[in-house]
Amino acid sequence: MTLLDFASGPGMQWALWIFVFGVLWRLVGALFLLSRKDLTKPRQYNSVAAGLGAIISRSAPAHAFEKRILFQHVTGYVWHFALFISVLFFAPHILFFESVLGFGWPHLPNTIILITAIIATAVLITLLIRRATHPVQRFISNADDYISIFVVLIPLITGILAFAHVGGRYETLLAIHLLSVEVMLIWFPFGKLMHAIMTMPARYQAGTAFGRRGVKA
Repeated sequence: MTLLDFASGPGMQWALWIFVFGVLWRLVGALFLLSRKDLTKPRQYNSVAAGLGAIISRSAPAHAFEKRILFQHVTGYVWHFALFISVLFFAPHILFFESVLGFGWPHLPNTIILITAIIATAVLITLLIRRATHPVQRFISNADDYISIFVVLIPLITGILAFAHVGGRYETLLAIHLLSVEVMLIWFPFGKLMHAIMTMPARYQAGTAFGRRGVKA
């Protein structure tokens, strides 16, 4: 069995199983935290509107902090959008998703995918440098922050190298890219990457909790 055979076979299978069970474990744990009944008298009964309102309001920085965090906010959206395009609309990626999900969707031209991948990589490196040098961000960062950045950054870099056939044999580059993706999938449920799944539900839950008390989230 070659490295590519392992990466595209049992390695990917185990990584996907760990990813699925890890995500389910985190979601079940979050549901248990919400299982406690709030016995206080609600001051507002439209909890759905309060939850949806929090999702919208917390997607933009508070006016008081807008100027101070504008760079972080804008680059964060650019980074997520570029990553979204390069992961979900690259033809080989769509074939992989189709093999797992049973359905696919149209892909974008390779040139656009390469540009968005380079943008995502450049922005992530910029955010990493800022996190390591900015006094406040450096103080509040822990190992999870840096590990989560690196396990996303490496698949981006190896994917670009494999796409461009730069740095070695294509089969080896592809195997390294797949292995780095598998490391990311394994880390995903146990680190801060889980925010990709938990952010919107958490904002909704905060909105309903504050709304029940008559406070705008």
